[in-house]
Amino acid sequence: MRSGPVLIAFDGSPAAEHALKEAAALLGKRPALVVSVWKEGVGFETLELPGATVGMPPAPIDVSTALEIEQEVKEQAQRLAQHGAELARQAGMDAEGLAVADEVQVTIAETIVDVAEKRDAAAIVMGAHGRGRLSEALLGSTTRDVIHRAECPVVVVRETDKA
Repeated sequence: MRSGPVLIAFDGSPAAEHALKEAAALLGKRPALVVSVWKEGVGFETLELPGATVGMPPAPIDVSTALEIEQEVKEQAQRLAQHGAELARQAGMDAEGLAVADEVQVTIAETIVDVAEKRDAAAIVMGAHGRGRLSEALLGSTTRDVIHRAECPVVVVRETDKA
């Protein structure tokens, strides 16, 4: 049996908040790691100008602007992870927040599973975003990939229409 915390993938969406609250109700006082993944290198991607759609190459952004964007994205992920951990604590869990950089060659799902493996997570909890009738048949690609890759149990909590 795995001895680590429950990993709660948290993106700040209503589905993620709902999953976090359901995890707290289901898993009680079990330690939790609330993980927010941020895309590394996003500040260095090129801007898509309107001219790019008519065959002109996109314009690169300058390095100082790219670094500022990169830092802001990282800080936003850290705030999000801390916010999620605070919500988990309010719901009764012993929780810590962790922002993790998703490397350029790696998917968000791979990053979540990697953190779960490194922390010997007992389970991964994720919210499934409701997208109408189609969502009943299909899961989002990140959720689906986590389910397929994770060696620990994955709890998927469907977003409800209730406010």
